Amino acid sequence: MNLRQLFLQHVAQTSPAPLAIEIVKAEGCSLTDSAGRTYIDLIGGISVANVGHRHPKVVEAIKQQADEYLHVMVYGEFVQSPQVQYARLLAENLPDSLHSVYFTNSGAEAVEGAMKLTKRVTGRTGIAAFQNSYHGSTQGALSIIGSEYWRNAYRPLLPDVQHLVYNSFDDLGWITENTACVIAETVQAEAGILPPQKEWLQALQQKCRDTGALFILDEIQAGFGRTGKLWGFQQFDVEPDVLLLGKALGGGLPLGAFITDKKRMDCFTDNPVLGHITTFGGHPLCCAAGKAAMEALLQENLTSSVAEKERLLKEQLVHPKIKTLHIFGLWAAVEFESFDQCKQIIDTCIENGVLTDWFLFAPNCLRISPPLTISGEELAAACRVILAAANAL
Repeated sequence: MNLRQLFLQHVAQTSPAPLAIEIVKAEGCSLTDSAGRTYIDLIGGISVANVGHRHPKVVEAIKQQADEYLHVMVYGEFVQSPQVQYARLLAENLPDSLHSVYFTNSGAEAVEGAMKLTKRVTGRTGIAAFQNSYHGSTQGALSIIGSEYWRNAYRPLLPDVQHLVYNSFDDLGWITENTACVIAETVQAEAGILPPQKEWLQALQQKCRDTGALFILDEIQAGFGRTGKLWGFQQFDVEPDVLLLGKALGGGLPLGAFITDKKRMDCFTDNPVLGHITTFGGHPLCCAAGKAAMEALLQENLTSSVAEKERLLKEQLVHPKIKTLHIFGLWAAVEFESFDQCKQIIDTCIENGVLTDWFLFAPNCLRISPPLTISGEELAAACRVILAAANAL
């Protein structure tokens, strides 16, 4: 059996028709398959490869850490330099109130930990989330994602969860003194790149302040320069009580985090002790890679070119078949008439060397979330392929 057949037989499948492209190399903004074909990567591992695939500084950091130690002990007991140094770097680039970092294995686990923390801090059980939000696929995270289609097969889920309408001022009234936390994506990702009104997000923050509910922002996709600022919340002049990170956090290795102040985080240290634990969260190799990636992002000022690339996408992606371009930074959803039409265009793009896909809650939209290192020439070339695919319909 060849590798593709072994993949289909032994690796768990999550869709009836996986792409099954055998990747043998990823570098910068390009992927190469086993047949030697190259692709411009417009997915970026779903906003993971913000500094590009295999950034030299990330690769070097992984090699150096591998020469020292890998897993040694459950997170939070030993002093491990990669964790400490990365936590400090994050804190130095966040508001003063966000200075205590709990590293996890993934964004979904960060969501789980944050929900537990807010219940523990507030003594409340109610959680408010939003329709068409995405926060992960674990049981707790699934309870708060904003689509009954995805939730229904796995009920019963967490109780005391309500789903409000994103951008609705009226729905803020459902947040009360019984609400432990409100969790929102700073920009709704899987709904097709939908940013909030600035005034609404500020009103949401104030409602949390008024009721004592903790204000959680999920920047698992929006963080690390994707919107044109280091953190998406900087676009709206708000500050979360708890910040969720993942994806680009690990520089290409698995890593998530929830971040708050030390007083809140210390609630996990007693009653019960070990209030949230993880074997591999904050793995030293992942933290070394993530720190190197964040340093590269900052030193190379990769966010400075995001606005220019956003303008390029707006100028290039004009076509009768494109209904709307939802865009926020170097992050776009190209809306077509239907999923079938969008899927045809995606398939044609892949055949012609541009890798893209669709959104969970907006399947008629084509995804653009490439590495921030993508050049203007590469981005323009990808746009030409998309337009040619639309022309071929």
